[in-house]
Amino acid sequence: MVDLFANLGHGFVVALSPINLLMCLIGALVGTLVGVLPGIGTIATVAMLLPITFGLPPVGALIMLAGIYYGAQYGGSTTSILVNIPGEATSVVTAIDGHQMAKQGRAGPALAIAAIGSFFAGCVATVLIALLGAPLTKLALAFGPAEYFSLMVLGLIFAVVLAKGSVLKAIAMIVFGLLLSMVGSDIETGASRMAFNIPELADGLGFATVAMGVFGFAEIIRNLDAGAEMNRDLVQQKISGLMPTRKDLIDSTPAILRGTALGSILGILPGGGAVIASFAAYTLEKKIAKNPSRFGRGAIEGVAAPESANNAAAQTSFIPLLTLGIPPNAVMALMVGAMTIHGIVPGPQVMQKQPDLVWGMIASMWIGNLMLIIINLPLVGIWVRLLRVPYRLMFPSIVIFCAIGIYSVNNAPVDVILAGVFGLIGYWLIKHDFEPAPLLLGMVLGPLMEENLRRALLISRGDWSVFVTRPLSAVLLAIAASLLVLTVLPNLRAKRDEVFTESEN
Repeated sequence: MVDLFANLGHGFVVALSPINLLMCLIGALVGTLVGVLPGIGTIATVAMLLPITFGLPPVGALIMLAGIYYGAQYGGSTTSILVNIPGEATSVVTAIDGHQMAKQGRAGPALAIAAIGSFFAGCVATVLIALLGAPLTKLALAFGPAEYFSLMVLGLIFAVVLAKGSVLKAIAMIVFGLLLSMVGSDIETGASRMAFNIPELADGLGFATVAMGVFGFAEIIRNLDAGAEMNRDLVQQKISGLMPTRKDLIDSTPAILRGTALGSILGILPGGGAVIASFAAYTLEKKIAKNPSRFGRGAIEGVAAPESANNAAAQTSFIPLLTLGIPPNAVMALMVGAMTIHGIVPGPQVMQKQPDLVWGMIASMWIGNLMLIIINLPLVGIWVRLLRVPYRLMFPSIVIFCAIGIYSVNNAPVDVILAGVFGLIGYWLIKHDFEPAPLLLGMVLGPLMEENLRRALLISRGDWSVFVTRPLSAVLLAIAASLLVLTVLPNLRAKRDEVFTESEN
């Protein structure tokens, strides 16, 4: 416990340096902006800013990217409540009851409860990261190559289970991601593979290039296809009375606690994340409510629970990243990309070798959550006015910004062309209900899986039974296999779909 406080103290020293405070503020502001503006997702934004972080100090760069991720969860609630336009996928559920409260003239309490729930969940999640970080790192150091390989298989299976839509399509996306990770040179022999004699592919596909194409460009094409001008009937009346009543606080407190607990668990699980947490928290509140018919008509629990859950999940998803080096969702996969750009190898050694990075990031989350409360509530009017900017004016600047960012990584024009190609592929995937997030996880985990698979087989002299004779590896593979079997069962498939369709009712 003494070590924990010493580490946190060191973290605050790092986080409170002027440059890191500025990065935290920029991250919180950009995150809120991303959350408010529909059509600019968190994944796309982090993918866009990935090349820019190349010129920043590693700690500051990761603090900024982390701030964007959890800041977007705050910003998304503002437009969901006021104008029924979810800026973020995580805020789709918040719009159901939040907008009804706004129509009843209770936009102020809805925004306040969303901010309070988010702040509380963010603080709890940060404590969890600090508490679980060191024990999980010690456990991870006991892992051998076979255990690591099995853990990554489990992570990818979790991504399949928790992905929206068809199980088969999610598996196809993971396989596609794994294949993309194999383009370039063999990690042991150096022989060229799947490069098709194209010199530019000899070193493999750039992670930032694929991410930018599949998420950034594809998202822009999709928004233009859907009709650039969205319904922007703004709430004209002045938002007043931000303070929730005593009854509001009493009603929302249990929902905030339940949402925080559920979000914290789902954030740690591979394949989970903020989206699934907000849907699950809303479904839970509706199931346990004495009067479920209140939901959809302005129930404050329907705002408190999902907003707490998505913030808790956004922050606890850093736990597997910082301790095991395994990204649980697409945004964390991009964080791995950011670490790699700065020459940091994600994994259990990071906590020991990079204490400034890990503890500075953990401390910055507290500071960031406090900044977000200040940014969001008093500045609500400014954020809503931004919605008046037509998308046709926004998208050209976003495209130019993306292209410059990609080009700046390697100074290679071919990277911009590849990002454009992956943008078209990403758009096709979205149109045919393939979720791109598992693709990104497959691409990030591919090289690590291959490396650990080869190591395990070298140590065992080519004996494949090593994966089932080592107890921990066997348990992890058994869990993965049983999860895959369960997803095929009709009852569970129906339940799985229900979580996602709940918001459409």
